[in-house]
Amino acid sequence: MERMPLETQTLCAELVERLRTFEAMRSLGYSPGTFTLKTVKGRQYYYFQQSLPGGTKRQTYIGPKSPDLDDLVTRFAETRALAESDKRSIARLASLVRAGGGMVTDSPSARVIGALADAGVFRLGGVLVGTHAFVAIGNLLGWRWSSSLKTLDIDIAADPRITVAVPHPSADVATALERLNMGFLPVPGLEADSPTTSFTVRGKGLRVDIITPARRESDRPVHIHHLGVAAQPIRHLSYLIESPVEGAIVDGDGILVRVPQPARFGLHKLLVSRSRPATQQAKACKDLEQAAQVLRAVLEDRPGDVERAWDAFLGEGRRSVRLVREAVAALKDEQPELALRLRAITG
Repeated sequence: MERMPLETQTLCAELVERLRTFEAMRSLGYSPGTFTLKTVKGRQYYYFQQSLPGGTKRQTYIGPKSPDLDDLVTRFAETRALAESDKRSIARLASLVRAGGGMVTDSPSARVIGALADAGVFRLGGVLVGTHAFVAIGNLLGWRWSSSLKTLDIDIAADPRITVAVPHPSADVATALERLNMGFLPVPGLEADSPTTSFTVRGKGLRVDIITPARRESDRPVHIHHLGVAAQPIRHLSYLIESPVEGAIVDGDGILVRVPQPARFGLHKLLVSRSRPATQQAKACKDLEQAAQVLRAVLEDRPGDVERAWDAFLGEGRRSVRLVREAVAALKDEQPELALRLRAITG
């Protein structure tokens, strides 16, 4: 791992801020589409026409032509001009981040994450976790990771209890994936009556998994009403996704996402590395490697974050604490200095 140049760190921070502002200013003018007039039996009516992924089009009826709607269409055009300027600025920033050595995401995954973002998944409390979050966290911290980042698995965590005050209180994950025309299909549940929590593209390895904090002993899927999809319960996920932060996925453009706090991400990865079965040791090694890099970066610049994250982790139970301490011990051969610093915090 290596620290990014200061200029690239600044660009990464500016990109997140620009994306945050763009998201906050979302209005009709920022929506993809255009107003169109139709004449029916001698009268004119306004429709809003949108081009959807895959080349399909959708028209939404607005109302009969009137001075008020004419004024709305004019203001829409003015706002659209500002929106296009903002989009060009964001694309330019993303290009500069790539050129400066920032962490980038593969195009297929970025396309899927972008579609989920446009559908409102992250505005409605969804949190990107897993390796794609690891990439975004690298840009947030200003570090370039050295481990392999090749994965087509996209993991979205969501809490069914969350309440989000936004104008559009629901999204539809399945529809967003279907409109991409990439061949996404629902993965059947383990039981015949279980709703799907995963979507995959046959022969491509591209997969989207929806997960949620486990609240009880049952591992049956839980419906996430505000995302219109079911999610697989996972233990200790509440700790990971509590108070997430905003970050950017960088490909040909920038995508605003929510990711776990870096220190919590690192500690959770330590736990996961010791919780996997023997048949998943390759993944366990990857978890440990990602944890080590994130925690080293956070300890370098913001050691207090790790201490606070550990204080919160103590509430996960004695067994979980023991597993994290075992993971820290496993680091001492290859990264003795990091293991020593973590041991001083975790005991």
